[in-house]
Amino acid sequence: MQDMKFLLSILVMMFVLTGCSIKPWIEPYERANLADPIMNFGRDPVSSAYINHVFEAREGARGAEGGSGGGCGCN
Repeated sequence: MQDMKFLLSILVMMFVLTGCSIKPWIEPYERANLADPIMNFGRDPVSSAYINHVFEAREGARGAEGGSGGGCGCN
């Protein structure tokens, strides 16, 4: 039983360590494919832009969303 746990732990460690060797970054020439509008999460771009604007207006104090203004969202 101890041998089985030891072998299982060695096997798990091998899988974890080999996962670190995979290069997860995107090459510069592949970024155009990811910037394609088809990769957006929302189905309706107008609705998504409006919801994003409302979110930026409500969370204006937090910043880092790229929008300006705050409060009621009338900017």
